[in-house]
Amino acid sequence: MQKKKENLIEKIVKRNYQSELEDILEKKYFEENVKSTLLSILYKIEAAYKDYETVKVDVDSKEEYIQHFLDSIEFECDDIKLVKLHSRESEMLGNKTFLVEKNKKRIICYPIERKLLYCVAKISRRTKIIKDSYPIINKTLSDLINSGANINMVEPLRDFNGYSWTTIDREIESIKHNLIYQNLRILLGNEFLNKWLNNHEFIIDYMERFINKMEIEYGEKLADEFIEKLKEISVLLEMKYDKKTKEQLIKMKEQVEEKLDKIKDNAEFVENITREKRKITEEIKRIDETLNNKDLLQEEYEERNKNLPLEEKIFSLRILSKLMIEERENKISKIERLNDLLIPQKFIEYKQQLQQKEKYLKLLETKELEKEITNKTIELQKTFLKCVEIQIRNIKTKQEIQKLVKTFRYYNKLPFEEGKNISEVKGLESKIEETSRKLIEKAYELKALEEISKNEDVNYKIIKKVFDTRSINLEELYIKIIKEKDRYFLQTFDEKLAEEKIELETLEMINKKELALKIGKKIKIFS
Repeated sequence: MQKKKENLIEKIVKRNYQSELEDILEKKYFEENVKSTLLSILYKIEAAYKDYETVKVDVDSKEEYIQHFLDSIEFECDDIKLVKLHSRESEMLGNKTFLVEKNKKRIICYPIERKLLYCVAKISRRTKIIKDSYPIINKTLSDLINSGANINMVEPLRDFNGYSWTTIDREIESIKHNLIYQNLRILLGNEFLNKWLNNHEFIIDYMERFINKMEIEYGEKLADEFIEKLKEISVLLEMKYDKKTKEQLIKMKEQVEEKLDKIKDNAEFVENITREKRKITEEIKRIDETLNNKDLLQEEYEERNKNLPLEEKIFSLRILSKLMIEERENKISKIERLNDLLIPQKFIEYKQQLQQKEKYLKLLETKELEKEITNKTIELQKTFLKCVEIQIRNIKTKQEIQKLVKTFRYYNKLPFEEGKNISEVKGLESKIEETSRKLIEKAYELKALEEISKNEDVNYKIIKKVFDTRSINLEELYIKIIKEKDRYFLQTFDEKLAEEKIELETLEMINKKELALKIGKKIKIFS
């Protein structure tokens, strides 16, 4: 009840976000160019956000978005520096355009607004959003989703200016990360992703919740297909963008292959475990003897300190005793893990875990990385579109289908690579057409779109052209079919402007009477 009152007060008394940001900046020791750039970013977001919400539909409210922006600056940024190209300070960036140091709460960036906004988004993210019980992908998938979320936060500033919607794909930090994040947002919903990204109670397993939600909404088979492809792409993208992690994965691959090799011969495996247990037991016995004998403890103290640098030396027998007790506990835990491997069920689980790791680590052998990322992303889009078709099938109301029409129009305009939108990708055309037809058919069934013709092919060809427009508000979009000699054109209008004419394929399948009624008439698309 209290929250409702607060929301009502907020609507009556409009918040002054510029003033709130100025108050935050007064307490910061940022240079004036940093403060003015942050204020400029906020001003442009405020001007553009309504159009952003209208086009994309399922997004944070303006209040939520700006509050996150303000909180990130207030609580996560102690030092922001904007450096000029080729300046001495820019040397810290190397060949990058920005540097985000979470532990120091510091951002170093070139004076580019969208880059600074990306850094503000990045500095407030939790590095890992997936538990360690999902080895390898706990890092790769966390990075994929986090990077996508950061790019997503820049979108209102990057693509909207208060009167138009334009996507400049070269300004997107990673086109593939962005595309896949938008896939997840459309399938899971913006609210679910926000809860996952902002979950500070790490006891909650959001990966498990993600899997369950996908299975409930899209079926076990399709969910498994999508998630497996997603995991594989996350590893490939990590290989491309994070050389340090790639090196760690290469080492892990060698270790996993070695462990798998050791368990091929069961008798030899049991013998190795027995030998390892015997060795650890001797080490525990030695620790016990040393802890119970002051002379032996003194000898151990001197031996350990002999070759250690000053900053790493052990400064008392008491500290050494504590270290040795911890070592003893670790060795006992290791014996327990080895004992588990002698239990058949535990051994099977261990083997399966190694094989699962090996499956993802084999991706490191990919020769043509860019080509493989492209192919895997195309395959992921095909599975994504199958999921969208289930959404279409389950829709019951006119409002729901209109929302999905807007969402699908947005999806069609997403870049797949520089110079090419998703709707232009070779290998996806037939699947996108199939999904588009099902969406349009459902929209006509629920009377959400104005019927142009009794002919389904004509309707599809015309509405498909609507998916090509960048009009902000589809609900206020009108079309007009124009005939010039033997050629047909589609003219689109919205409340702000008339777009250029788009040539249509032949519409001769419309009968003459119907044609006479439609040509030259303004028709509102959303009924």
